[in-house]
Amino acid sequence: MNHKIGKNNLAAFISKMKNEGLPSPVIDTFAHYYDEVLKGETGLIYDRDIRPVGPSEIETYDKIIKHSQFGINVFPQTVRIVLNGGLGTSMGLTGAKSLIKIKDGMSFLDIIMRQAENSEVALAFMNSFNTHDDTMAALKKLKPPKFPITFLQHKFPKILQHDYSPASWPKNPKLEWNPPGHGDVYTALLTSAMLESFLANGIFYAFISNSDNLGARLDESLLGYFAYNQFPFMMEVAEKTPADMKGGHLAQHKNGRLVLREVAQCPEDEKATFQDIQRYQYFNTNNIWINLKALKTLFDRQKIIHLPLILNSKTLDPRDKSSPPVYQVESAMGAAIYLFEGAVAVNVPRTRFFPVKTSNDLLSVRSDCFVYNVDDSLRINPIRLGRNRTGVSKVYLDPKYYGKIDDLEKRFRNGIPSLIDCDALTIEGDVFFEKGVKIKGSVRITNRQKSQAIIKEGTVIDQDLIL
Repeated sequence: MNHKIGKNNLAAFISKMKNEGLPSPVIDTFAHYYDEVLKGETGLIYDRDIRPVGPSEIETYDKIIKHSQFGINVFPQTVRIVLNGGLGTSMGLTGAKSLIKIKDGMSFLDIIMRQAENSEVALAFMNSFNTHDDTMAALKKLKPPKFPITFLQHKFPKILQHDYSPASWPKNPKLEWNPPGHGDVYTALLTSAMLESFLANGIFYAFISNSDNLGARLDESLLGYFAYNQFPFMMEVAEKTPADMKGGHLAQHKNGRLVLREVAQCPEDEKATFQDIQRYQYFNTNNIWINLKALKTLFDRQKIIHLPLILNSKTLDPRDKSSPPVYQVESAMGAAIYLFEGAVAVNVPRTRFFPVKTSNDLLSVRSDCFVYNVDDSLRINPIRLGRNRTGVSKVYLDPKYYGKIDDLEKRFRNGIPSLIDCDALTIEGDVFFEKGVKIKGSVRITNRQKSQAIIKEGTVIDQDLIL
């Protein structure tokens, strides 16, 4: 494209962001990415520039348990930051995803607040412009004894693909903006004065995780290992399974530093190697530990943080495929591993990673595969583990009938089937479950009728069922 046109458009972007009241570091960050876009930068990371990381190169969780007491000692110097910018759009919701009821009538937010209630660790939420009001209203209803710290994720203007100008959508101006990805957490800590406030109050270590990852309890051994060694940055990774082929993976750049490569940063002709779980063995759980003094030093050295660009191609209105094509500029929080000399990764148990992204995940978590533990965390049911069932059952629900939460809840309104002895459950077609149903082994339930099929109360299903 004509670089001059792009430069002229940059002034329009800057004006738009200033009118929205966005602070200078955010505008400067967007301007940096916009310049990269004009130069044809795609954010792609090629196999030729990285190599896989092997088991001998990163520490494993079982080797760091000895640091647990040190972790407990530094609880007062630690903040847990929960990324709370996501909407439940993939499950048919328009509000904050953290308000979805997960277990025993409790939402993600309820569980996180209960975990924080008797902890010496400070709690903070980074909300987005889409989730802030919902979250604050829910917190006020909860009336916690200690109200969490909240700060806002920023937003970037969407870029029209045909001429690289700011997107305009008068019938819903909110759609002219996109969240800049969780990589914005560092700039948001700076511009909200949270970074300065934490350091002034003797808080030097931050654990950051997604609100929908029910395995991301603040762990004293990981904190102790991180703080004792004074690492600037630490990423929790887990071993890939076939279900994680699309997850961002850990690698080492040819300059020696660790790097995170997301699927959006992988060239199309290298997708096969990206998804090779024997080659790239570890994926990013998005559980991140950061030394706040090291982050402050980085900001003192450079005014903005240059995380690798992720350029997402979308339609301006995600629900209207005929709306103009746009680019969304984003960045990933874990990509900061590349910026810190001495950054490390730790191979953690899979139990640290139970995200709820779809109705499939939600059904599994609501089932007896999981129990609510005394430490206010969700864990795999020990009865399941005692029966040599590893991990959780694989669930696939027909998206036509179960993709939205309302549809899911209608079909399981009498209770979730027991999955404690289930390895895999696939449901195709419209099936309604009465109470007390048990699924055992690997089962496929198929309804080929036009009308809804009903699984009767107390049924035990241990083989494929065609209705």
